[in-house]
Amino acid sequence: MISYFYIAIGGFLGAISRYAVSQKWNGPALPYGTLFVNLAGAFLIGCLAGVTPSETVYLLAATGFLGGFTTFSTMNLELAKQVMEKKYRAFLIYGAITYIGGILLAYAGFLLTGIR
Repeated sequence: MISYFYIAIGGFLGAISRYAVSQKWNGPALPYGTLFVNLAGAFLIGCLAGVTPSETVYLLAATGFLGGFTTFSTMNLELAKQVMEKKYRAFLIYGAITYIGGILLAYAGFLLTGIR
């Protein structure tokens, strides 16, 4: 039962942090705030995977905080809106940076802190 508490606390802090970053950095051309949280989250979860933290730390930091901080659904809504608004260049740039950058940053985080 205590596991749920760690996830809830981390999720609350992550969601509040995401909201603050998005409010400050999302712009009319690209949603920079969402892009930042997703790329930062990919890097940080790679770092956590590399150091293999205790279950408590993983639940609080990865499942909770990073689960609340990053946002797949918001990103996809923003991508869909860019298509509907015929902002195809922004769609391609944002989508490519998010997916390719996310994979590369998760890998970099793992390499930076990891065993391999």
